[in-house]
Amino acid sequence: MLTIKQIRDNFEQVEAGLKKKNFQNTAILKEIIELDNYRRNTQKNLDDSQAELNQISKRIGDLFREGKREDVDRLKMKTADLKEDIRRLDEKLKEVELALEKLLVQVPNVPHISVPEGKSADDNQVVRTGGDLVALPSEALPHWDLARKFDIIDFELGVKVTGAGFPVYKGKGAKLQRALINFFLDEASKQGFLEVQPPILVNEESGFGTGQLPDKEGQMYHVQLDNLYLAPTAEVPVTNIYRDVIIDEKELPIKNTAYTPCFRREAGSYGKDVRGLNRLHQFDKVEIVCIAHPEKSYEVLEEMVSYVESLVVKLDLPYRIIKLCGGDMSFTSALTYDFEVWSAAQQRWLEVSSVSNFESYQANRLKCRYRDSETKKTNLAHTLNGSALALPRIVAALLENNQTPKGIKIPQVLVPYTAFEIID
Repeated sequence: MLTIKQIRDNFEQVEAGLKKKNFQNTAILKEIIELDNYRRNTQKNLDDSQAELNQISKRIGDLFREGKREDVDRLKMKTADLKEDIRRLDEKLKEVELALEKLLVQVPNVPHISVPEGKSADDNQVVRTGGDLVALPSEALPHWDLARKFDIIDFELGVKVTGAGFPVYKGKGAKLQRALINFFLDEASKQGFLEVQPPILVNEESGFGTGQLPDKEGQMYHVQLDNLYLAPTAEVPVTNIYRDVIIDEKELPIKNTAYTPCFRREAGSYGKDVRGLNRLHQFDKVEIVCIAHPEKSYEVLEEMVSYVESLVVKLDLPYRIIKLCGGDMSFTSALTYDFEVWSAAQQRWLEVSSVSNFESYQANRLKCRYRDSETKKTNLAHTLNGSALALPRIVAALLENNQTPKGIKIPQVLVPYTAFEIID
């Protein structure tokens, strides 16, 4: 979340940024300032009362040693009143701080100055494209029909076992999944990302830290008995490794990668756009997460974008990189690039990655800080993450784009992982 200092020091910039995100309730900013003024006043009164109590307590000790019992009794009565005032002010301060946090979590992150104006995906900007669009014969099949033809993904069996959106991968389909996961992890390791294997259940504090709570609880699977959530992305557990941590400035940037299954309820999703692998409730994804110095975070973001681009190039998939407009960005992001690959049989672009810089928005929730090497002061770090990559739509595009009369060709970079060159 934004800090009160950010709002106070850059009020007009914050207000304009929120309008770019189509956030209507900008009046909440003034509410926050007014409530913080009240908090400051309450804190001052509390500090003054505590200081007066300390002075009186010291004076009582002196009077007691001087044998002035009447003065001691008089001051003791005053200390009782002061203690009651301190208790009342302390309770009021806690109430105000809680109310202030409830307001602050309603305010989205401020978009970077380079974020384009716009209200929806129609206003996003294509940054660059790569690869050649595949021209398939008229009898080409979409991936859900290819999956059935070659018996590599069973959607109906997934419905039987669990429900819609939980496919069963079989034979070469399962091996292709494993190959992609290992390929993505190996490529990340080559680029200096430390592989971690995090839990896939997270607590409320973790969900709050990365911004899934209280904004997106309806999209997460909740284990009510234990009050835990199934991770919607590895971003949540991996970024929370650095919750309440002070990092030495020399360690930045910190680069992690992780594979996890991901779970999303996707409430309200229906229609042709969710058919097959297009939108699932459970899917596999390799994530990259970076903790960066505020002055270097946008350099790190560009490095992450270039890295994700290298993956789709190696898979020989036609792609485009899109900078999201203000109205299409997530609540927590300051700048996001989406990657889309071309699905030849469906004749549409499929999103396979989002790479975002959250600046200090998540770090403030996480209390993720770094210690300045010179001043020794602590400052909020910047957090970034990206899909590298999400598997379902990558698999959909690979199956559709690489179908031939003899079967589905496997990209050369995956053959060492699959141990086969064609699905037939």
